[in-house]
Amino acid sequence: MYQYFNGLIIREGTEGVPAHSVEALFKDAGWSRNIPAWQKEKFSLIFTNSTWAFTVWDQNEMIGMVRVISDKIMAANIMDLVVLSNYRGRGIGKKLVQLCVGKLPHGDWFAHTSANNFKFYEMCGFEVKDLKENGTCAYYGYIKARKQGHR
Repeated sequence: MYQYFNGLIIREGTEGVPAHSVEALFKDAGWSRNIPAWQKEKFSLIFTNSTWAFTVWDQNEMIGMVRVISDKIMAANIMDLVVLSNYRGRGIGKKLVQLCVGKLPHGDWFAHTSANNFKFYEMCGFEVKDLKENGTCAYYGYIKARKQGHR
């Protein structure tokens, strides 16, 4: 599936995500440095066992991504949500979270993240569950479903 968002293309899928593009995003975010060549395959292998994934493209450059681990019924965890620093502040991250939650709208969503991302997840409808240096942000779809009369 492809869709357009503010002149960018969002691709859904866990296959064919280039390792070098993921590595570039991780380096830009400060998540990795000095990765030995034999370990670089992990940047594409992380998608193999992911349940869902979305990547964002500006022409031929991957500028954002998110992957999800889920049982597809009750719960899901947002993993590795990252947008290239030059593209931040344009609503791309929020759009990625919306796409994720849309896959399991009445499920429970979690994002373990650092405190500097708490406000972002709150803007996406999550609750911050732990106000330490790192914590879990949660989106309880079943509460929303109850309010809407689905459960």
